[in-house]
Amino acid sequence: MRVLIATVTAGAGHLSAAAALEETWRALRPRDVLEKVDVLDFAPKWYRKVYVDGYVKLIEHVPEVYGMVFKKTDNSKRVREATNFRRSFAHRTNKGFVRHLKKFEPDVVLSVHYLPLEILGHLRAKNKTGLNPLNVCTVTDFEAHAFWLEPGVDMYCVASEETKASLTARGANADDITVTGIPIATKFSTPVNAAAVRRQLGLRDDLPVILVLGGGFGMGPVAQILGQLDKLPSQFQTLVVAGRNTELRRELAGQDRKHPTHVLGFCSNMHELMAAADLIITKPGGLTTSEALAIGRPMVILHPIPGQEMANSDFLLERGAAIKVNRLDDLPFRLEQLLSTKKLTQMAAAARALGKPHAARDICQAVLKKLDA
Repeated sequence: MRVLIATVTAGAGHLSAAAALEETWRALRPRDVLEKVDVLDFAPKWYRKVYVDGYVKLIEHVPEVYGMVFKKTDNSKRVREATNFRRSFAHRTNKGFVRHLKKFEPDVVLSVHYLPLEILGHLRAKNKTGLNPLNVCTVTDFEAHAFWLEPGVDMYCVASEETKASLTARGANADDITVTGIPIATKFSTPVNAAAVRRQLGLRDDLPVILVLGGGFGMGPVAQILGQLDKLPSQFQTLVVAGRNTELRRELAGQDRKHPTHVLGFCSNMHELMAAADLIITKPGGLTTSEALAIGRPMVILHPIPGQEMANSDFLLERGAAIKVNRLDDLPFRLEQLLSTKKLTQMAAAARALGKPHAARDICQAVLKKLDA
C-alpha cells in the first residue's frame, strides 16, 4: 500500500500530528510505502513565506484580527458556496504538490490540515489525474472550523463526540466520522517514572513542579508569567520550555528568580517533562492539550488564541481539566488556590479521564478497516 501523510507548517501542532501518524503507521505496517510531506515544501518560496510568517505574525501581534477572520469564515453555508473557488485557488498555488501526488500515486492520503483536502477535492472533482485515494481528514482541535468541511473527504477522525456532533450538524455524514482523539506520539502512552525524571533534571522531590510552555515557536508572555510566579508565597519549582526561541531562552536563563527555575529550549522529551510536572501553564493548542490529557496533567490556560484555542479552552473548562486566567495579574492568586487545595488532584483525574493516548493507533486502524486492508 502507498500512504501519503500531508501536513502544513502553520503552528507546530500539525507537524506533530503528522509525525505521530507516520510513527504509528510504520510500526503497524512496515512494508507499506509511506511518505510524510509538508504541502508548502512544494509551493513557491513567496507563498510559503506568506503562509507561515503571516500566520505566526498575525497570532503573535494581532490575535484579535485572527479571531475576527476565524469567526467570519466559520460559516459552513458560505464555505460550501465557495468550495469551487477554494479548491481552484489551492490547486493553482500548490501545483508542485499536485505533481508529487501524480508521481507518488497514493492509495490513501492522511491530512492533518485542510489545505491538502482542498487540493484533493479539486483533483477528484475535475477527474484530471485518475487518482482516487481514500481521502482521510484528521481534525487537530476539539472543534472543527468550517474549512475542514471539504465535500471530497471520505473519512473524518476527530477529537471527541462533541466534535463529531458539530460536524454532523453542519452537514457531514455521521457514518464517515470516527472519534479517535488527536494523534500524539507513542511515547505519551508509555508509563514514565516521574521521580527518575525529576532527579535527572535536578528537581527536588519535596516541591511541586509547575511546567510553563511557550509552544514550539516560543511565543506568548513567558517572561511575564515567570514574573508573576515570583509573587506566590507557596514553595514550588518551575520548568520552562522556550521552544525554538533561542533569544527568549537566553533572556530567561539570565534572570534571577525567587523559586528554583530550570529553562529549557526545544525538547523532544515533553512526555517526561509533563510527567514530572504537577501543573502545566500553557496555551491550549490541540496537540499540547492532547499530550497533557494523555499524561493526566491539569492545565492553567493563559491568552488562548481567539478561534480554535478558545474552543479548546471551553472544552477543557467544561470538563474540569483546566482553569483559565484572563489577566496575568490574577495568576498568583489562582495558582495559590490550586496549590493549597485538593482541586489540583480533582483536575488531574478529570484530565486523565479525557486523555486518548492511543489516538494515532486508533486512527490508523480505523483507516485500515475502511480500506479493508
